[in-house]
Amino acid sequence: MTTITLAVRDSTTMLRRQLRHMARAWSVTLMLLAVPIVFLLLFVYVLGGTLGDGLGGSGGSGGRGAYVDYVTPGILLITIVGAVQGTAISVAIDMTTGIIARFRTMAIARVSVLTGHVLGSVLHTLFSLAVVLGVAVLVGFRPNATGVEWSAVAGVLTATAFAFAWLTVAMGLVTKTVAAAGNLPMPLTLLPFLGSGFVPTGSLPAGLRWFAEHQPLTPVMETLRGLLLGTPIGDAAVVALGWCAVIALVGYAWAKRLYDRDR
Repeated sequence: MTTITLAVRDSTTMLRRQLRHMARAWSVTLMLLAVPIVFLLLFVYVLGGTLGDGLGGSGGSGGRGAYVDYVTPGILLITIVGAVQGTAISVAIDMTTGIIARFRTMAIARVSVLTGHVLGSVLHTLFSLAVVLGVAVLVGFRPNATGVEWSAVAGVLTATAFAFAWLTVAMGLVTKTVAAAGNLPMPLTLLPFLGSGFVPTGSLPAGLRWFAEHQPLTPVMETLRGLLLGTPIGDAAVVALGWCAVIALVGYAWAKRLYDRDR
């Protein structure tokens, strides 16, 4: 077999291992799903009427119906950054229980261990996104996307999940304990709040508005909003994919360096 063939085979084996772990730890999946769903219900039913009326001032009808359409892309991004926290924890568990040392004595591709974590994380995240999106539809989310636009939405969400999975793999490797691995990615959950996830960036104070308009998740949310609801996208899609590529490359290089260094 060629080196690439061996890497693909071993990565597939590691992916199956991760999927089995996820199936057994279903309580973790429920916990990670609960956070974005609670945020969705809270913002739609408690704050949605008032915040939606503010959106109506720009020419829309306003109200809770307008706000659930606006907020859903931000909730989807919270789902992603919440789900990949589990990836950091899973990597830290492997590093602290000695299984990685065992893998290093076996004739398997070194990259397959990390790749299995990343691919498992992406699949787990896509499942979580489907559940959260279904709940959003139940509470009034009404996208008007075509089949092509839905495919683009899936592509953007997959690229974002892939990028942040690599980043959190590195976070799981850099920490010394499982508890630290669970805490280190938590600031990522603030990014949708400090962007256009819940209110338009134009309503924010000047300094915060600058950060919101230039942080990685704002163009992702604007791209999703445009594809799902037909709002203008501009160059947001290009910027979003650029951020995904940068985050994925940084996460991969950081994770590989830590994994190769840790003996």
